[in-house]
Amino acid sequence: MVNFTSNTYQMKREILTFSNKISKHQSKPDKKFYADMTYGMLASQSCLLTDIVDQLHENSKKVNSVERLTRHLNKGIPKDAQKSYLAFVRTMVSNHPIIHIDDSDVIKPEGRKFEALGLVRDGSKSTNTKTVYEKGYHVTEACVLTGNNHPVSIFSRIHSSKEKNYTSTNSVTFSAMERGASLFGKATFVMDRGYDDNKMFLKLDALKQDYVIRLKSNRKLFYHNKWVMATELRNRRKGKVRMPLYYKGKTHDAYLSHVKVQITASKKDIYLVLVYGITEHPMMLATNKDIKSKEDVISVAKQYFSRWKIEEYFRCKKQMFQFENFRVRRLTAINALNFYITLCMAFLTHISMKSETNTLKVSIIQKADPVKEKVYFCYYRLAKGISGILSYAKEGVRLWFRTKRPAYRQLCLKLTA
Repeated sequence: MVNFTSNTYQMKREILTFSNKISKHQSKPDKKFYADMTYGMLASQSCLLTDIVDQLHENSKKVNSVERLTRHLNKGIPKDAQKSYLAFVRTMVSNHPIIHIDDSDVIKPEGRKFEALGLVRDGSKSTNTKTVYEKGYHVTEACVLTGNNHPVSIFSRIHSSKEKNYTSTNSVTFSAMERGASLFGKATFVMDRGYDDNKMFLKLDALKQDYVIRLKSNRKLFYHNKWVMATELRNRRKGKVRMPLYYKGKTHDAYLSHVKVQITASKKDIYLVLVYGITEHPMMLATNKDIKSKEDVISVAKQYFSRWKIEEYFRCKKQMFQFENFRVRRLTAINALNFYITLCMAFLTHISMKSETNTLKVSIIQKADPVKEKVYFCYYRLAKGISGILSYAKEGVRLWFRTKRPAYRQLCLKLTA
């Protein structure tokens, strides 16, 4: 029992230290709110305010605590906190950042009172031959890979076409690109076929960023002074460079080829990288990165295949923190709640970067009782282990924010002659 108490104390201290880095420019009530949200979500594995309050063990009534958290969420995301968060993320990223941008959805099929609730494609129900639309919101996310190849978010926005003064999904994506460019100077943006759009290529060129984007089958490329279908170039060639690849739980041998072409948008020289042997039809990747050797070709392909981590990032948010199960109704509050989930995910990243011999990390993994000794994505076991350790806590974090009161001074009457 002593070990449980010690681990719980160390876990609380680690969460409070992390929370204080993000809220260092905030007032004391706001600092406590940040700590309450981060601690409550990690302990309950939920973004429901009632579940969070249950883990805080406060003396006040639950309804009053929920109302307090709601008031703070309605204020939105403080700019100072977001700035501190991004500064913290920069410390975890290598000198050559890889940024993955992707879209997801938050489905609220029974929602009636949520602000600006629109219709979105339900990715869990839609197939290649059937598209299912449900009430919900779009989510645009940009994640950068850390030094240990785990994703951490630098941009996450929940948006809807029903919003007042809403422009387009592309404008939100451009905001994500601009944040990545301003944060790191220069990065490599990796995106899937949904971003094969001339506007995306032109925007990345304007920002002077590198990119690896998978092309659609109807893409035309300028090759030998004429426009040619990308699929035609794909069918003419064969993969010459072998690359071992672990993909979808299996080990494959991919074969790569490349050819210099020009894209429709700017007619600048780029490379078409072809990947054979993985999918039914060879993949076509467009990149403006220099390719001078087979190592460069392999690097481009590996950067694209690392994008499965942002998909796993979405899945982890939804499974470990019940991302789709929120109850706050205002879009400002929903985005604020999403920000605090992002903080929890960043805390998991922070723990994952600790040494494998770190006492706290060892305790977390032991508490998670994992089936496999080693995995490529460790957020699930870390979230489970942290929640298990905090389950022994009898108090939340309120005692760490005690109000400092002056010492009691008794009134004294001094007699003078």
